[in-house]
Amino acid sequence: MLVLAMSAILLTGSSLAGCSSTKTEPAAASKNGASGGKDSKPLKLDIIETGNGLPSPDQDIIKQELDKALGTDLNLTVYASGDDYKNQLNVRMASANFPDIFGVDRQQLKQFSEQGLLLDLTPYLDKLKPTKDFIGEESLKKGMMNGKLFAIAKSPTIPYNTYFIRKDWLDKLGMQVPKTTDELLEAAKAFAEKDPDGNGKKDTFGLTGQKLDAFSSIFGAYGVGFEAGAPSLYVRDGKLVNSLYDQGMKDALSFIKKLTDAGAVDPELMANSGLQHQQKAIKGQAGIIYIDWPNMTKDQFVEQIKAVNPKAEWVQVGALKGPGGQYTSAWDIGKTAGLYAIPKALEKNPEKLQKVLDLLNYVSTKDGSLLVQYGVKGKHYNLEGSKVVPTDLMGKEGGYFWLYQFTGRPEMDYLQVKFAKQSPYIEFANQQPRIQSLVGFVDYPNGYNATDASRYIEEELAKFVYGKRPISEYDAFLKTLEGSMNYKVYMDAAQKQLKDLGYLK
Repeated sequence: MLVLAMSAILLTGSSLAGCSSTKTEPAAASKNGASGGKDSKPLKLDIIETGNGLPSPDQDIIKQELDKALGTDLNLTVYASGDDYKNQLNVRMASANFPDIFGVDRQQLKQFSEQGLLLDLTPYLDKLKPTKDFIGEESLKKGMMNGKLFAIAKSPTIPYNTYFIRKDWLDKLGMQVPKTTDELLEAAKAFAEKDPDGNGKKDTFGLTGQKLDAFSSIFGAYGVGFEAGAPSLYVRDGKLVNSLYDQGMKDALSFIKKLTDAGAVDPELMANSGLQHQQKAIKGQAGIIYIDWPNMTKDQFVEQIKAVNPKAEWVQVGALKGPGGQYTSAWDIGKTAGLYAIPKALEKNPEKLQKVLDLLNYVSTKDGSLLVQYGVKGKHYNLEGSKVVPTDLMGKEGGYFWLYQFTGRPEMDYLQVKFAKQSPYIEFANQQPRIQSLVGFVDYPNGYNATDASRYIEEELAKFVYGKRPISEYDAFLKTLEGSMNYKVYMDAAQKQLKDLGYLK
């Protein structure tokens, strides 16, 4: 069986595309956005994605409510492991056992669309107007490939990350929350040298984070886009800029080297993975951390912090002012929380295809969107005017509802309902100025090995900030990147794709 499955994966895209070449016109939707009626036999829709926590169908209230509203029998399967999901999807696509809706990443979107396996949704946009209005024009672009729409992207998310700093340590040392890069440097040095926890031991350091991502706000203060430990792409004066070539990059790296030279940075920074940096902050080892608000302000983490030191006080740090501006980081507007595709083969079944469109539209309009965000009205939440008031039951049963948010959610409204206690942190992070990055819109071209290039970039930048390679060799680093790593192919592709999407003239 395994041999047969693996053989199926190796089938050529052209032979597979031939299985689903018949084309029919989009079916007309009924006035209420759902085809069929109460007397119709429920139509089974097969959906797969990554996720966890999905209850059995008899306990799945969201499935039951959607089925009731749409005349469907939703069969949602989730895979906790991304690798498991990728393998399962590849087998199903290769054997023409297509799900009716399935999650994809950009690489899969490119692969399957080039193989002719995905439905071009461009002709169906009129039928998807509620979905289009809900996610917005920019989100539509995230599902496009070569000018055609092959996936529906979730509605935009908002940034979560900022620096957090130990205010009780600052108070003890007579210092203020930093507003500039120089003040951040002084605070980080003081935390490493002046025993801010008062235990008489030199066992604290200034700054921690996850690898080079820890310096995102410093890069931002030099006007350089950097996010998730990787360089950004942005438009400046009408031209595309890659942050590795930004004039402020060398200066930013030189400043970060001052931090590391001063012993003010977590010595294991480049080895941090998962939430190791968070645990160091919680345990009182670090006084500054670059992290998302949930991992510092959710109740369970606040309890851990207080268990170590009841007087510990963490506060967010605003965008630092520096030589190149005042940005907390870059923010990739091309990034999405999810992409959902429909197989081209579904054109052969216009009734089922219409049900899929109905489902996407329903979770994009008021009643359906409220359902997949908060649950059943009167049970999981109540409305006071337009304000959503959660019940205790939402907290107990609502952990999996997000699996049905196929077109996303109004992020700020949703978070302020689900995390009312954390609302000030959410708003603070969202309001910080950020460099608008376009990385998420760019697909890796043939001939460019993104994995090798990303590893090389991280390794060499780490050498510069830790003094293992002099900044005078920065241009040589770029030359190797362009030569051995074929980076110019990536930049040429970025130029073309971003121009096609209207971000460049």
